[in-house]
Amino acid sequence: MSVVSLDRPEALESVAPPSTRTLRITEIFRSLQGESDHIGWPTVFVRLTGCPLRCVYCDTAYAFTGGERMQREHILARVAELDTRHVCVTGGEPLAQPACVDLLRELVEAGHVVSLETSGALDISAVDPRVHIVMDLKTPSSGEVERNRWANLRALKPRDEIKVVIGSREDFDWAVERVREHDLARRFAVLFSPVFGGITPTQLADWILETGLEIRFQMQLHKLVWGDEPGR
Repeated sequence: MSVVSLDRPEALESVAPPSTRTLRITEIFRSLQGESDHIGWPTVFVRLTGCPLRCVYCDTAYAFTGGERMQREHILARVAELDTRHVCVTGGEPLAQPACVDLLRELVEAGHVVSLETSGALDISAVDPRVHIVMDLKTPSSGEVERNRWANLRALKPRDEIKVVIGSREDFDWAVERVREHDLARRFAVLFSPVFGGITPTQLADWILETGLEIRFQMQLHKLVWGDEPGR
Protein backbone atom coordinates (compact mmCIF):
# COMPACT_ATOMS: atom_id res chain seq x y z
CA MET A 1 0.00 0.00 0.00
CA SER A 2 1.21 3.51 -0.83
CA VAL A 3 0.10 6.27 1.53
CA VAL A 4 0.43 9.96 0.77
CA SER A 5 1.34 12.12 3.75
CA LEU A 6 -1.14 14.86 4.63
CA ASP A 7 1.20 17.06 6.65
CA ARG A 8 2.51 19.31 3.86
CA PRO A 9 2.00 23.08 3.94
CA GLU A 10 -0.45 23.10 1.03
CA ALA A 11 -2.85 20.97 3.09
CA LEU A 12 -3.59 23.98 5.26
CA GLU A 13 -6.96 25.65 4.83
CA SER A 14 -7.03 28.42 2.24
CA VAL A 15 -8.67 31.80 2.65
CA ALA A 16 -11.60 30.66 0.47
CA PRO A 17 -14.74 29.32 2.18
CA PRO A 18 -14.10 25.67 3.16
CA SER A 19 -17.55 24.66 1.87
CA THR A 20 -16.54 25.43 -1.72
CA ARG A 21 -12.75 25.21 -2.06
CA THR A 22 -11.58 22.68 0.50
CA LEU A 23 -12.40 19.36 2.09
CA ARG A 24 -11.28 17.68 5.28
CA ILE A 25 -9.34 14.53 4.38
CA THR A 26 -8.47 11.62 6.67
CA GLU A 27 -6.19 9.81 4.23
CA ILE A 28 -5.31 9.24 0.59
CA PHE A 29 -3.86 5.82 -0.19
CA ARG A 30 -3.50 3.19 -2.89
CA SER A 31 -4.75 -0.33 -2.35
CA LEU A 32 -7.02 -2.92 -3.96
CA GLN A 33 -10.72 -2.20 -4.22
CA GLY A 34 -12.30 -4.70 -1.85
CA GLU A 35 -15.97 -4.34 -2.82
CA SER A 36 -18.44 -3.60 -5.63
CA ASP A 37 -18.16 -4.28 -9.36
CA HIS A 38 -14.69 -2.70 -9.24
CA ILE A 39 -13.39 -5.33 -6.81
CA GLY A 40 -9.75 -6.27 -7.23
CA TRP A 41 -8.65 -3.21 -9.21
CA PRO A 42 -5.73 -1.13 -7.91
CA THR A 43 -7.51 1.97 -6.62
CA VAL A 44 -6.69 5.28 -5.00
CA PHE A 45 -8.95 5.87 -2.02
CA VAL A 46 -9.74 9.42 -0.95
CA ARG A 47 -11.23 9.11 2.54
CA LEU A 48 -13.11 12.20 3.69
CA THR A 49 -13.44 13.02 7.36
CA GLY A 50 -16.74 13.14 9.22
CA CYS A 51 -20.04 11.24 9.23
CA PRO A 52 -23.48 12.10 10.66
CA LEU A 53 -24.21 8.39 11.25
CA ARG A 54 -22.93 6.06 13.96
CA CYS A 55 -23.48 2.55 12.65
CA VAL A 56 -22.79 -0.13 15.26
CA TYR A 57 -20.59 -2.15 12.91
CA CYS A 58 -18.64 0.80 11.46
CA ASP A 59 -15.04 -0.10 10.66
CA THR A 60 -13.84 3.43 9.86
CA ALA A 61 -14.68 5.30 13.07
CA TYR A 62 -11.17 6.78 12.93
CA ALA A 63 -12.49 8.97 10.09
CA PHE A 64 -15.20 10.61 12.23
CA THR A 65 -12.89 13.42 13.39
CA GLY A 66 -9.49 14.93 12.71
CA GLY A 67 -8.08 14.90 9.21
CA GLU A 68 -6.45 17.77 7.33
CA ARG A 69 -8.17 20.58 5.43
CA MET A 70 -7.03 20.42 1.79
CA GLN A 71 -7.81 22.46 -1.29
CA ARG A 72 -9.43 20.49 -4.08
CA GLU A 73 -6.59 21.11 -6.51
CA HIS A 74 -4.13 19.65 -4.02
CA ILE A 75 -6.28 16.55 -3.58
CA LEU A 76 -6.30 16.10 -7.36
CA ALA A 77 -2.52 16.51 -7.44
CA ARG A 78 -2.03 13.87 -4.72
CA VAL A 79 -4.26 11.45 -6.60
CA ALA A 80 -2.32 12.10 -9.81
CA GLU A 81 0.94 11.27 -8.01
CA LEU A 82 -0.33 7.74 -7.40
CA ASP A 83 -0.91 7.23 -11.14
CA THR A 84 -3.94 4.94 -10.87
CA ARG A 85 -7.01 4.84 -13.12
CA HIS A 86 -9.61 3.89 -10.50
CA VAL A 87 -10.42 6.33 -7.69
CA CYS A 88 -12.88 5.73 -4.86
CA VAL A 89 -14.17 8.62 -2.75
CA THR A 90 -15.25 7.26 0.62
CA GLY A 91 -15.52 8.19 4.29
CA GLY A 92 -16.92 8.70 6.77
CA GLU A 93 -19.75 10.03 4.70
CA PRO A 94 -18.27 11.96 1.76
CA LEU A 95 -21.45 13.85 0.88
CA ALA A 96 -21.51 15.45 4.33
CA GLN A 97 -18.96 17.89 2.89
CA PRO A 98 -20.51 20.13 0.18
CA ALA A 99 -17.33 20.31 -1.90
CA CYS A 100 -17.37 16.54 -2.42
CA VAL A 101 -19.70 16.91 -5.40
CA ASP A 102 -17.20 19.22 -7.11
CA LEU A 103 -14.29 16.91 -6.29
CA LEU A 104 -16.08 13.95 -7.84
CA ARG A 105 -16.70 15.88 -11.05
CA GLU A 106 -13.10 17.06 -11.22
CA LEU A 107 -11.76 13.52 -10.72
CA VAL A 108 -13.89 12.30 -13.63
CA GLU A 109 -12.71 15.18 -15.80
CA ALA A 110 -9.12 14.26 -14.94
CA GLY A 111 -9.70 10.91 -16.66
CA HIS A 112 -10.31 8.63 -13.67
CA VAL A 113 -12.92 5.90 -13.27
CA VAL A 114 -14.58 7.30 -10.15
CA SER A 115 -16.77 5.58 -7.58
CA LEU A 116 -18.50 7.02 -4.54
CA GLU A 117 -19.26 5.04 -1.38
CA THR A 118 -22.15 6.66 0.47
CA SER A 119 -24.39 5.74 3.38
CA GLY A 120 -27.64 6.49 1.58
CA ALA A 121 -28.65 8.96 4.28
CA LEU A 122 -27.84 12.11 2.26
CA ASP A 123 -29.16 13.37 -1.07
CA ILE A 124 -27.22 11.90 -4.02
CA SER A 125 -29.08 13.74 -6.79
CA ALA A 126 -26.31 16.31 -7.38
CA VAL A 127 -23.59 13.68 -7.97
CA ASP A 128 -22.15 13.72 -11.50
CA PRO A 129 -23.89 10.95 -13.52
CA ARG A 130 -20.49 9.68 -14.68
CA VAL A 131 -19.67 8.65 -11.10
CA HIS A 132 -20.40 5.05 -10.12
CA ILE A 133 -22.40 5.15 -6.88
CA VAL A 134 -22.30 2.38 -4.30
CA MET A 135 -25.06 3.24 -1.83
CA ASP A 136 -25.80 1.54 1.46
CA LEU A 137 -29.16 0.56 2.85
CA LYS A 138 -28.86 0.62 6.62
CA THR A 139 -30.27 -2.46 8.36
CA PRO A 140 -31.87 -2.67 11.83
CA SER A 141 -28.68 -3.88 13.53
CA SER A 142 -26.77 -0.85 12.24
CA GLY A 143 -28.72 1.37 14.65
CA GLU A 144 -29.35 3.80 11.77
CA VAL A 145 -32.19 2.19 9.83
CA GLU A 146 -34.33 5.31 10.20
CA ARG A 147 -31.72 7.34 8.31
CA ASN A 148 -32.29 5.60 4.97
CA ARG A 149 -33.25 8.23 2.39
CA TRP A 150 -35.61 6.28 0.16
CA ALA A 151 -35.90 9.14 -2.35
CA ASN A 152 -32.31 8.30 -3.36
CA LEU A 153 -33.58 5.22 -5.18
CA ARG A 154 -35.02 7.54 -7.82
CA ALA A 155 -31.62 9.18 -8.33
CA LEU A 156 -29.62 5.98 -8.76
CA LYS A 157 -28.64 4.90 -12.27
CA PRO A 158 -29.13 1.31 -13.49
CA ARG A 159 -25.37 0.70 -13.35
CA ASP A 160 -25.13 1.87 -9.72
CA GLU A 161 -25.07 -0.56 -6.81
CA ILE A 162 -26.87 -1.01 -3.52
CA LYS A 163 -24.89 -2.55 -0.67
CA VAL A 164 -26.50 -4.06 2.42
CA VAL A 165 -24.38 -5.10 5.39
CA ILE A 166 -26.05 -8.02 7.15
CA GLY A 167 -25.43 -8.62 10.85
CA SER A 168 -28.29 -10.97 11.77
CA ARG A 169 -31.20 -12.99 10.40
CA GLU A 170 -33.43 -10.01 11.25
CA ASP A 171 -31.26 -7.82 9.03
CA PHE A 172 -31.45 -10.35 6.23
CA ASP A 173 -35.24 -10.69 6.36
CA TRP A 174 -35.61 -6.89 6.50
CA ALA A 175 -33.31 -6.46 3.51
CA VAL A 176 -35.06 -9.12 1.41
CA GLU A 177 -38.39 -7.42 2.12
CA ARG A 178 -36.97 -4.09 0.92
CA VAL A 179 -35.55 -5.74 -2.22
CA ARG A 180 -38.97 -7.14 -3.05
CA GLU A 181 -40.89 -4.01 -2.05
CA HIS A 182 -38.82 -1.72 -4.29
CA ASP A 183 -37.98 -4.31 -7.00
CA LEU A 184 -34.33 -3.53 -6.35
CA ALA A 185 -32.78 -6.67 -7.84
CA ARG A 186 -34.27 -5.88 -11.24
CA ARG A 187 -33.30 -2.20 -11.15
CA PHE A 188 -29.76 -2.32 -9.73
CA ALA A 189 -26.98 -4.64 -8.66
CA VAL A 190 -27.76 -5.56 -5.04
CA LEU A 191 -24.89 -6.81 -2.89
CA PHE A 192 -25.25 -8.41 0.55
CA SER A 193 -22.18 -8.56 2.80
CA PRO A 194 -21.78 -10.21 6.22
CA VAL A 195 -20.69 -8.05 9.12
CA PHE A 196 -16.98 -8.80 9.51
CA GLY A 197 -16.69 -11.03 12.56
CA GLY A 198 -20.49 -11.29 12.88
CA ILE A 199 -22.62 -13.84 11.01
CA THR A 200 -20.61 -16.35 9.02
CA PRO A 201 -20.20 -16.06 5.27
CA THR A 202 -21.69 -19.56 4.95
CA GLN A 203 -24.87 -18.50 6.74
CA LEU A 204 -25.36 -15.50 4.48
CA ALA A 205 -24.59 -17.46 1.32
CA ASP A 206 -27.14 -20.14 2.24
CA TRP A 207 -29.81 -17.54 3.05
CA ILE A 208 -29.30 -15.78 -0.28
CA LEU A 209 -29.61 -19.02 -2.23
CA GLU A 210 -32.85 -19.86 -0.41
CA THR A 211 -34.54 -16.65 -1.59
CA GLY A 212 -34.20 -17.30 -5.30
CA LEU A 213 -33.52 -13.58 -5.76
CA GLU A 214 -30.78 -12.08 -7.96
CA ILE A 215 -28.67 -10.88 -5.01
CA ARG A 216 -24.89 -10.91 -5.12
CA PHE A 217 -22.95 -12.29 -2.18
CA GLN A 218 -19.94 -10.14 -1.33
CA MET A 219 -17.07 -10.29 1.10
CA GLN A 220 -14.54 -7.54 1.71
CA LEU A 221 -11.51 -8.61 -0.31
CA HIS A 222 -9.10 -6.26 1.45
CA LYS A 223 -9.97 -7.82 4.82
CA LEU A 224 -9.41 -11.31 3.47
CA VAL A 225 -5.97 -10.18 2.30
CA TRP A 226 -4.85 -7.84 5.12
CA GLY A 227 -7.32 -8.39 7.97
CA ASP A 228 -9.14 -5.62 9.81
CA GLU A 229 -6.35 -3.08 9.35
CA PRO A 230 -7.21 0.63 8.98
CA GLY A 231 -6.18 2.26 5.74
CA ARG A 232 -6.50 -0.94 3.72
